Amino acid sequence: MSSIDDGVSVNPSDNQHFASVLQSRISRRSVLGGSAGASIAGLVGMGGISTLVSACAPAGDSGPGLIGFTSVATSTSDTVVVPDGYTAKVLIGWGDPVSNGPAFLPDASNSAADQAQQWGMHNDGLVYFPINGSRRGLIVQNHEYTDDYLLFPDGVTGWNAEKTAKSQAAHGVGIIEVRKVGGSWQVVRPSAYARRITASTPMVITGPAAGHALLQTATDPTGTAVLGTLNNCAMGFTPWGTYLTCEENFNGYFRKTAPANALEKRYGVGASAAYLWHTTDTRFDVDVTPNEPNRFGWVGEIDPFDPTSTPAKRTALGRFKHEGAWVEETDDGRVAVYLGDDQTNEYIYRYVSNDPWQETIDAGGSPLDDGVLYVARFDADGWGTWLPLTTANPALSGFASQADILINARAAADAAGATKMDRPEWIDVLDSKKEV
Repeated sequence: MSSIDDGVSVNPSDNQHFASVLQSRISRRSVLGGSAGASIAGLVGMGGISTLVSACAPAGDSGPGLIGFTSVATSTSDTVVVPDGYTAKVLIGWGDPVSNGPAFLPDASNSAADQAQQWGMHNDGLVYFPINGSRRGLIVQNHEYTDDYLLFPDGVTGWNAEKTAKSQAAHGVGIIEVRKVGGSWQVVRPSAYARRITASTPMVITGPAAGHALLQTATDPTGTAVLGTLNNCAMGFTPWGTYLTCEENFNGYFRKTAPANALEKRYGVGASAAYLWHTTDTRFDVDVTPNEPNRFGWVGEIDPFDPTSTPAKRTALGRFKHEGAWVEETDDGRVAVYLGDDQTNEYIYRYVSNDPWQETIDAGGSPLDDGVLYVARFDADGWGTWLPLTTANPALSGFASQADILINARAAADAAGATKMDRPEWIDVLDSKKEV
């Protein structure tokens, strides 16, 4: 979702921006006789920090070793256009039942209860989990946001609790079972696997921040149980077969008329709300439920193969506007998760589990609950450093606990001296050396 504020900085720190680091690197290499091209290549490598590589090919040519196809002409037509020899068809669309639920009504008059059994709006990150090779499996996909003018026959006119519930039901994550029959993929209905996780689905909060006072509310004094997930953008998947859904622009769902505190300002929570949920659901009225925003901005883990399982928000991965969670297995069996905070002047993060993931799973734990979160600092010499966001870091002495650091990961990254970036989004890792 292109939020009303993801291009506006809420970072008050004077930390150096990547553009300045890059310019310093170019100037440094120029003085030493190196070329600007070599300077950029050296900086982006960053000695272990995730590398971005762009492979270019002439127009109309897919390049050597890639799938060849004829270029599609630029068009303003409101239709899907594919290259010659390819076909495209709708597998599932907004409002279609994920299993044996009600069908979509052409006038969009389905109820909130209907929508909770139907495919959500505005698809984003997707993962296919095979069951039997490549002919049967599960598709898990985020539903990032809603267009409430299209969600109802009369748009946002006469907003009420039912409209809030339906908008919430169109958010979250959808899981469907698919099967290849002949040469065509089909949705399996009914399916024991299919389900929806919405903005009202019960979830558990785990990891170091679980139970913290800033996560407690009147309806959840334990600080470990939250309803739903929202503004789910990119995603990840784990070696143990689970889906990671990333909460991005969560601040746009909350409204606070009283002056925002420092934590709220750092995350953009305030008087501007892009949705009307707060008018009928006090969870999203920060004047009434002040800690509810702190329960969003996390990475959630979903087991697509167990429809009875409860999704979990893994607080060890930090709280910010998560765009994605790319998981890599290290040589010693641990996992590293690479994360981007998708707002102007925010940071790139990495989480590393303390123990091999298989050992942790076998012992009944989660590799995503026990580990260290780092933030990236880029240096003009072409290298970079992963700065630990832990209480052992002297730069974070102002934080009372690890939970405080994770809940306010942005401020912790500010204090640690991270390098500001230009809206880091999806992250991939191209590095044959997997040591951490």
